[in-house]
Amino acid sequence: MNASLLARRRVAITGIGCVTPIGTGVEALWQGLRAQQSAVGPATRFDSSIYRSRCAAQIDGFEPTDWIDAKRVKRLDRFSQFAVVSSMLALQDSALDLAAMNRERVGAMMGTALGGVGYAEEQAARFAQHGLRAVDATLALAVFGGSASCNMAIEFGVSGPNCTNAMSCASGSMAIGEAFRQIRDGYADVMLAGGSEAPLATLCFGAFALIRAMSTRNDDPGRASRPFDAHRDGFVMGEGAAVLILEEWEHAKARGAKIYAEMSGYGTTNDAHHMTAPLPGGAQAARCVQMALNDAGAVPTDVDYINAHGSSTPLNDPTETVAIKRVFGDHAYRIPISSTKGYYGHALGASGAFEAAISALAIQRGWIPPTVGLETPDAECDLDFVPGSGREVQANVVVSNSFGFGGINSALVLRRA
Repeated sequence: MNASLLARRRVAITGIGCVTPIGTGVEALWQGLRAQQSAVGPATRFDSSIYRSRCAAQIDGFEPTDWIDAKRVKRLDRFSQFAVVSSMLALQDSALDLAAMNRERVGAMMGTALGGVGYAEEQAARFAQHGLRAVDATLALAVFGGSASCNMAIEFGVSGPNCTNAMSCASGSMAIGEAFRQIRDGYADVMLAGGSEAPLATLCFGAFALIRAMSTRNDDPGRASRPFDAHRDGFVMGEGAAVLILEEWEHAKARGAKIYAEMSGYGTTNDAHHMTAPLPGGAQAARCVQMALNDAGAVPTDVDYINAHGSSTPLNDPTETVAIKRVFGDHAYRIPISSTKGYYGHALGASGAFEAAISALAIQRGWIPPTVGLETPDAECDLDFVPGSGREVQANVVVSNSFGFGGINSALVLRRA
């Protein structure tokens, strides 16, 4: 490790909070992973019969008033509710006492692909039917993506670095990476970071159905999300949020915090190629992963597990396979790799945050989840994508990949604490 890496501050992951289709809260998420079953079912939040794709990974039974005052809930759309509740759960899990901290040194960074667009769609329908008086007065404040991190800041009174990026399916991962840099480089001591998405509204869903990006396995939704499988036919839309508590290492140690893992590297690049198709050959995705490894002071043979983006789309999965081979060479064939989107579909900007949380848990608990839905491996996807059941693996270094529309690539490197 070179001198510049030694001079940087270390960053611990000390809390995990989430609202996902397989569980709300860190222990429910873990139990959902250990169940090794898909949460995908028929899309019932709206009339999906008009679309070719009619599957979704919904969070049913979510009641924001279980956590947030009813008056405040009315000022938050579902996307912001997910973000605030996940943050509450993460802070609770971390046992961090914000009252004892300088809150100017605590910030929030989130990612989202669509922000409050689903809510705006509902309000547009009200406007069309009943006029402006029927529209929620909070619409202008709810629809923009930044409402996630801003509402988190307001909820907890934290005035440090704050941003919500909108870099499609890589945005949650990028938010965590950028928050990591804020602590590493001395701008903050604690960051709440992750992603939130609530896209299950008829036009949002229809927009992706229109470009034929989603699975049409409507007769068997539990097997519709099947990353790296020869019979995959598109992703399955999901929803939810996940937030990590990132904390300066010495601060975490001084208070005796539980540390899931160390966040140690981050890379991001752009394909500069196409809005929906990845760059053939995966050169920029590979460069992104290599940058994250370099940032962590790690080499390819250090890596014990990769949580793949694995979106279950015809183009992404083989391109990611090639990108992994470009970085890891022969070692690529010895690394267990899985995509967890078989469990909960693709929650767009929240997915990278789900997967960073899962990567931290895999390190801490010594078990890596399988690629649910992978039954017949694609000949082009010829690495060890962990089909069937999860594995007991003591992973010391883990890479989490996220790739999104617009050619955006993001990778995180986590280490055993």
